[in-house]
Parts: sequence; C-alpha cells; structure tokens
Amino acid sequence: MQILKEIMTKEELKTICTVCFDDEMVKAVVDLGSDQLGIDAELHADIEQMFLQQGARQEDLWGINLYFDEEGEDFIEYDSLINIRPRQNNMGRGVYDEMTRKKIAEVVRKWIV
Repeated sequence: MQILKEIMTKEELKTICTVCFDDEMVKAVVDLGSDQLGIDAELHADIEQMFLQQGARQEDLWGINLYFDEEGEDFIEYDSLINIRPRQNNMGRGVYDEMTRKKIAEVVRKWIV
C-alpha cells in the first residue's frame, strides 16, 4: 500500500502492485484535496485510513479500481464502499457527480500515463 510519489505507466503500476485482483485490477483511492493517488490494498478503506492519518479530509477521498489492460474510460471503475456518503449526496458505491468523476480522472491521469 502506497501513495504514489512518481508518475508511472500502467505496466509499471502492474509490476509494483502486491494486491492485484485476478492480475487485472488494483484498488486505489484519490485524494482530491491534494491530487494524490494511493494504491495497492485489499480494501479501499485501508488506503483511505492511510490518507486520513496524513491529514486528508474524508470528503476528498474517493475509491476506484484501475484495470491494467483497459484504455480510456474503462481504465477507471468508480466503485467502492467508501464512496457511500449521503451527506455529500452520494448514495451508492459509485461516484455519481460528473464533476467529481472528471476530477478523479484528472488525478489518475496525472500519476498514471
């Protein structure tokens, strides 16, 4: 489990991950407050906790899955239990606000090329 410090390719991402699911996907959390990307845990909540311990705000943290072999919109799946937050009008596991999804995708593209 780590917060990325260097930009990397999808291939590099795949090689550093220790908790890959079916060798095709890794769980990640985006911190929209700091434009950081945390990766590589069994649960999104574990990465979320790591960010919170470093002072992140929970409302800025969004769980996603990254699919190594997918391109474009299929690379990011907006699905995590940490995304259920009625106080932010997000009632399910997805990310339903289009602007939030765009911001998440921008952060991912910043770190994974």
